Amino acid sequence: MGKTENLFSREAIEKIKKIATDEDITMFCTNLGARPFSTTPMSTQQVEDDGSIWFFSAKDSDRNADLQRDPEAQLIYSSTSDQEYLSLYGEARVVYNLDKAKELWSPMVKTWFQEGPSDPNLSLIHFKPKEGYYWDTQHGKVVAFAKMAASVVSGKTMDDGVSGKISV
Repeated sequence: MGKTENLFSREAIEKIKKIATDEDITMFCTNLGARPFSTTPMSTQQVEDDGSIWFFSAKDSDRNADLQRDPEAQLIYSSTSDQEYLSLYGEARVVYNLDKAKELWSPMVKTWFQEGPSDPNLSLIHFKPKEGYYWDTQHGKVVAFAKMAASVVSGKTMDDGVSGKISV
């Protein structure tokens, strides 16, 4: 089986920053107590030095309504090209801050908010992770695939994976 490396504090934040910025699309999950819970693809706008993550969100979205009722949220990042995966659990809050919206603004965001950072339906979500889990490879994708191929041929398990808990 693969190697386990639990990450804490600074190491955990660095892992969050790497995966969340390399693969900026996450499945943002709310209403966690329901079956099925609610999930929406969201684009990461910024990862702060404390590991918290910013997103743009429509003020009138179901996601915002869910977070108003219950701030618990789960983020799931998946980068199959880099063989990196991250699941984070934490609390998210809806924020209305024009200065922060201007700081995070990029031309692509206009796709959803035509009036720019001052669009009346624009809000921000600030997600603060508490804990999570990550999976990736010890030696990179090429070595991982070579070991997988060798495993199939030899019939021996050759897992190059590394995973562990993240505690911020």
